[in-house]
Order: sequence, then structure tokens, then C-alpha cells
Amino acid sequence: MAREKRISVLSVLTIFLPIMAVSSCVTPLAGKLAALAAGQSTGIVAVNGALVVRAGDRWLLRYRYEGVPYKPYVQELFTPAGVNILRDAPADHLHHHALMFAVAVEGVNFWEEQQQPGRQRHLSFAHYVKAGDGNNPEAAGFDEQLEWVNPRTDEVLATELRRILVCRMKEQNATVLKWVGKLSPPAGKDSITLTGSPYFGLGMRFLESMDTGGQFHSSTGQTGVENTNDKRAKWCAYVAKADGKAVTVAMFDYPDNVRHPATWFTMEKPFAYLSATLALHKEPLKITAGEPLVLRYGVALWDGRVSPEQIEKAYSRWVDWSR
Repeated sequence: MAREKRISVLSVLTIFLPIMAVSSCVTPLAGKLAALAAGQSTGIVAVNGALVVRAGDRWLLRYRYEGVPYKPYVQELFTPAGVNILRDAPADHLHHHALMFAVAVEGVNFWEEQQQPGRQRHLSFAHYVKAGDGNNPEAAGFDEQLEWVNPRTDEVLATELRRILVCRMKEQNATVLKWVGKLSPPAGKDSITLTGSPYFGLGMRFLESMDTGGQFHSSTGQTGVENTNDKRAKWCAYVAKADGKAVTVAMFDYPDNVRHPATWFTMEKPFAYLSATLALHKEPLKITAGEPLVLRYGVALWDGRVSPEQIEKAYSRWVDWSR
């Protein structure tokens, strides 16, 4: 494992990004520093241009933001037993960066990385930790400020405040991630329009070993690509073997998200892929100044195969945690 550097008080930005009015489950920056100083079991470390969230000795998540030409993303995400389920930049699709969020903004493509693609430019971090209480699990994560930039003109097309939070949800025996994005037109612009292909959204590329023998199913009770792709549901899950070990991966759509329940993109051949989308290929979405688009998604990982009832319980718990 790469040499780690624990984030200290001095390494945290002194300007804290405003906490988005999308979650009340996280303590402010001062609470994070106190938690780190007290040696809480869940925390953040810096590793070779990435942030790693871990619980004790186990990594939960690696978020890569340095040395990425086009977008930051979750490069690794681990089950409670320590099995990573994500694959980054495979040869067949170099722009598939593990777990990533991308759409087209004002006609500029931020998904595919060819023909002068858009760039999500990392500006800064503000880190925090939530020391769990009786109602919420112990979690750790960060806020990130980004600009979505047109590479041809260096014009800022959109601004984003992004929150990544992850925990070990013990009662569900799952690793659970919360991804929150607050997307706005830049200063001086009245509106922006989002468009895209059927898979644009929060997309996940799985390990190569998970490309065969898996199965999708959704909260509607439907199974298989033919019954989940381009269909709407509050969650969609994929069960497969990661290097011989059975895992279950579920992606959640928050009830207050625009166009809820999400339209899912699922595929099994020639590789497995899952995206939570806004169906932008059917209807573009306009964001106006003063009314930012706030999207909340979740990802839950289990070791082994879990039932739809277990996924439903985890979804309900995640919704409560995300309020």
C-alpha cells in the first residue's frame, strides 16, 4: 500500500466551502479536526494525489483528483471485506473512470475524452468528518469545488460543489457512499442546458471479472438488462463475482432528485455498466441562475449476494441518512 500522509490542521484549507443545504448529517470543519485529533476510526488520508477514506486499517474509498486531465472521480470503492469493485480507464474505453459523474453542458461533452472534451477542473477541498451518533453511522468525506470548463475557450460553463461521504453501515453490513452535486450556471450567466447520451450521469465501470455472469435487478422487481435498461426505478443493483468473490452493488436515487425515479442505463455485453441518468437524451434539462441543480445519489456494496429486501432496507436507511 502506498505511503500515507494523515491530513493535518495545516493541510486543511482555512476557507471552508459552505455546507450545501442538502444534508444535516455532517459536522462542520472544526468537528472534523477534533475527530482527527481524537483518532476516530474513520478518517481521511492523502495518498499519491488522491484522498483515501478509511475505517481503521481498511480503505473504503479512493478519490483521485491530481494528475487527471479531465475529471476527478472515485477510483476505488471497497466492500466491507476489502474487495474493490471498480475499474479505471480500461483499454476499450479509456474515459470510463471507475465511478464518475459527467454530462454535456451547453453542447460541450464532459463524458467522452476525445475531440476536445470538457474538463471538470478541481479548485479546492474542504475536509470534514462526521463522528457517528445514535442516529447516523460514523462517516468521513469532503467537499470539493469544481469548474466545468470549455477547453476551446477556457470559458467556465458551470460551477459545482461536490460532496463525497462514505461509511461502513454496520447494521446493513455494507459500505455506503453518498454523492451530492450542486451544479449552477457561472456568475453572469442566466442559465445553462444539460444534454447527453443515454448513459450520461453517475456511471460505474466494474472490474473485468464482473463483466460476465452477473445480473441486474431493480426496485420494481424486474431483472436483466432487457427489463432494467432505460427503465425508471428508485434503485438498481448488480450481482456478480469480483475476482471469484460474490458481491452486490446497488445505486440509489434520492426521492427529491429532479426526474425521480432515475432512468437507468444497464448493459452486460461486451462489458457490464451501470448509470443513474436524468434521461437527457430524451429531454434536455435547463438550470437557471439562483436555482442550482442538486443531485443526491448513493452506492451500497455488500460481500456476497443480498436480497432485494435487504437492498430496500439499505435504501431507506440511506435516504434517512441523506436528509
